[in-house]
Amino acid sequence: MRAYRVAYDGRPYRGFQRQPDVPTVEDALFDALGDMDVLDGKRPPGYAAAGRTDAGVSALAQTVAFDAPDWLRPAALNSELPADVRAWASADVPREFHATHDAAARTYTYHLYAPDADAGRADRALDGLRGTHDFRNLTPDDGETTRELSRATVERDGPYLVFEFRAPGFLRQQVRRTVSLVAEVATGAAFERIDRVLGADPVDGPAGVAPAPPEPLVLTGVAYPGLDFERDPRATGSARDVFEEKRVTHATAARVAGAVADRL
Repeated sequence: MRAYRVAYDGRPYRGFQRQPDVPTVEDALFDALGDMDVLDGKRPPGYAAAGRTDAGVSALAQTVAFDAPDWLRPAALNSELPADVRAWASADVPREFHATHDAAARTYTYHLYAPDADAGRADRALDGLRGTHDFRNLTPDDGETTRELSRATVERDGPYLVFEFRAPGFLRQQVRRTVSLVAEVATGAAFERIDRVLGADPVDGPAGVAPAPPEPLVLTGVAYPGLDFERDPRATGSARDVFEEKRVTHATAARVAGAVADRL
């Protein structure tokens, strides 16, 4: 068994998990493995992934594991993957390893464009969200919604507030709705709003918390105690080149849009 770290630009995809009739990151991965005769039917033997990112969400450290041949190093996998999905590190794992269940923690980073938000108020709002709470009003999920949010930080970086969230696991849309809630407080809503959302009563309809857009969200870490991933230099270089090119392309597009906006 081998585990792989995979980075991807999630914007062209309808999420990580395979779905019928829409492009997903898992589709791209399975198509590549099929082209290399590594699939056992519809999926690789022993396959599991660390998590299911939503449509538009990107990743640095998505982790997949399956029974892979010795020759299938990250650079070899990249030879069949699309350019915006890049494996960059790997580790040998025991046969019983499960990429979902064995993950001790996941870390997400959200880059919120919020030039008028107060970072101090945002941090104070996060104080009320750290720890173990029932997050039923911050997810569309049913069932058990009590979770531990072990880390929640925010820093000002120019016009952006950069949030980092770490937990053993997250509910669907929990991070994005948390960002929306904190942004409300950071731009003037009362701090009691946090207590109301974490309360036992449903908060829905116009009073509910909508998810922030998915595109600024990145899965930046998945922790497996005792497991060391080895970077593949060629694969890492390839991934860096892909994302550096994307940075230049989008920075140029932003500059052109700004040039037009500034003259209107």
